[in-house]
Amino acid sequence: MIRAFAVAAVCLTLTILGASQVRGPSAPSKPYVVKTKQQVADIYRELEKQDGNKQFDVAPAQGTQMRVAVFHDEKRENDLFEVHDASDDIYYILAGEASLMLGGTLSEPNEISPGEWRSKSGSGGQRVTVKKGDLVVVPRGTPHQRTVTGKGFSMIIIKVFAETAAP
Repeated sequence: MIRAFAVAAVCLTLTILGASQVRGPSAPSKPYVVKTKQQVADIYRELEKQDGNKQFDVAPAQGTQMRVAVFHDEKRENDLFEVHDASDDIYYILAGEASLMLGGTLSEPNEISPGEWRSKSGSGGQRVTVKKGDLVVVPRGTPHQRTVTGKGFSMIIIKVFAETAAP
């Protein structure tokens, strides 16, 4: 009986000690990133100097639920339409002008990787012209395509994943 009482007392003590620990906020998973207006301008100016379409990851996606990158397109025509099943895109236009096709449906979609769809054409969408200072939110599942025919186009893309991106 004394042994049972001692076991019960130990269990009660451990329960009280465990309950008395206060839960606190989580710690940062990665360092924060701050890019000044000048630093962002320097990034897209460096990208403009390079040939072809290119991108620079400001906050890479590995191990997170987001990706932040600066894209620069010299020219982008007849690009594939795309749909992301598990990520949203947010665009902030830094320079230039582009035409976006948003919405509608993909014609003969091809899944190039899990949840990533491409198609040579789409139907029923709306064409929107975007330029410096514009902000565009493309929710997951929305067909979209970008066309650049001018002197170049730069944007920040923020991609928000439904699940943590694989390292």
